[in-house]
Amino acid sequence: MMQYLGFVFGIFGLMAYLELSEMKKRVSSLEEELTKLKGTSYHEDRTSLLQAARSYIGEKVRIELKEDHGDVDIINYGNTKHGSIVIQEADDTWLKITIESPRGRKEKLIRMESIERITLIKE
Repeated sequence: MMQYLGFVFGIFGLMAYLELSEMKKRVSSLEEELTKLKGTSYHEDRTSLLQAARSYIGEKVRIELKEDHGDVDIINYGNTKHGSIVIQEADDTWLKITIESPRGRKEKLIRMESIERITLIKE
């Protein structure tokens, strides 16, 4: 009886190991894919983010904030078909934007450190 239980648990252990190794391969594949995307669309450092912000002054953009930062106006209006964001000024610390929404026009200052990505909207 004990040998039978040992055999059954051994089989389950082998199955779990094989499943885990397959999951590691899938995660590695997804990490490689994310790295490719990150290189083209995410700003790796503050300098490249600032360069992008300065080059988009006067243009409509999409701003994605970091997970621990949030702004109701940007989430509700800035990145949707109901509104737009235009960059007015950019320096090392702040980004001045104008948000056009159905409620009107609003100017805001956003800390550069809270921004994950800035993307130009092509119309």
